[in-house]
Amino acid sequence: MINYIKIYFSCLHTAFSRAATYRANFILGNFITLLSNIIFPLVTVLIYANGASFPDWNMWEVLLIQSVFSMSVGAASMFFNSILWVTMDHIREGSFETILLKPLPTLFYITAANFDPNSMGLFLGGLIMTVISAIKTGISGTENIISFLLLFISGLAVMSGMDLIMAAISFKWVGNSRIPEIFDSIKSFGKYPLGIFPKTIQTLTSLIIPVAVIGFFPASALLGRLDVMMFISVIPCFLFFAFGIWIYNRMIKMYEGVGG
Repeated sequence: MINYIKIYFSCLHTAFSRAATYRANFILGNFITLLSNIIFPLVTVLIYANGASFPDWNMWEVLLIQSVFSMSVGAASMFFNSILWVTMDHIREGSFETILLKPLPTLFYITAANFDPNSMGLFLGGLIMTVISAIKTGISGTENIISFLLLFISGLAVMSGMDLIMAAISFKWVGNSRIPEIFDSIKSFGKYPLGIFPKTIQTLTSLIIPVAVIGFFPASALLGRLDVMMFISVIPCFLFFAFGIWIYNRMIKMYEGVGG
């Protein structure tokens, strides 16, 4: 275990060193992403400024949901979103063998070697807006913060699980690049108050594909709006994660060369 931790941090160091090779591009890219994420709540601000609103949610509470969503997506982009695209590229090029030959578990190697520091701006932008929104809404309570952390980690679990499942599919269905776009569309439900959607959508995004855990549920936990459904939704999140790991490793054994 200690050796794996050392290898992982060595990969992180390599990723930052690689980004520093073109440091102006790295700094500027992250700054633009950071700035855009601070500005992105402008639409929500305009909605409330014009007298409209989301029922039972004030402006800063909605901004908190969207900020937590951005922070979650940013963290996912840094740590494991590259699994899907790296896997797809290697399968299309017939070079996945170069990964299989590494003296490390395949999934661990891909995750460690493809850490993306260029997504730090997205994470930091979401973090800054989360802190500002949390201060404005006046959150408090250790219980709420612990619940937030549990649900935040659950959101990362469901996103990583979906990435692993989509990557696993690419071993047999190479032209599946539209599936991530479909999931991104479904994922966007997580940055709005769940109550504005029909009951069918609420059930789908809470229990079937629990994207509400990416933004809405953690923000609700910070605000003290806890209910049983939030904690039940943790179960399918980790089921997605466990199934993603299993199916990915299963499909590796079925890899046959170029094109899967």
